[in-house]
Amino acid sequence: MIGLTFNEMLILNTIWRLKENTYGAEIRRHISELTHKNWNYGTMYCILDQLVKKRFIKRIIGDPAPVRGGRKKIYYEITPDGKKALEEAFEINKTLWEDFPVPELEEVELL
Repeated sequence: MIGLTFNEMLILNTIWRLKENTYGAEIRRHISELTHKNWNYGTMYCILDQLVKKRFIKRIIGDPAPVRGGRKKIYYEITPDGKKALEEAFEINKTLWEDFPVPELEEVELL
């Protein structure tokens, strides 16, 4: 079994959803919209590095921006091992929440 942290799962799922040639700013924007939280670039790139080391994603160096002194963009792509890890995480989560009682809104006490 391949284990993923929640944040790794978020990033891996985002890369899978956004398809090929996904870069850091797109990943951050998508996750920030999804979680309604402002993601720190440092945290995100640390997790991206972990996913590269685990071989769940690969880093692709793109061409430099057309402006003088433009930086090369770094793109991320999910690997077959990454897809397998995401599928396993999905199955675990599906089993975890199976038959879990969903509380009625009236039962939830607001503070």
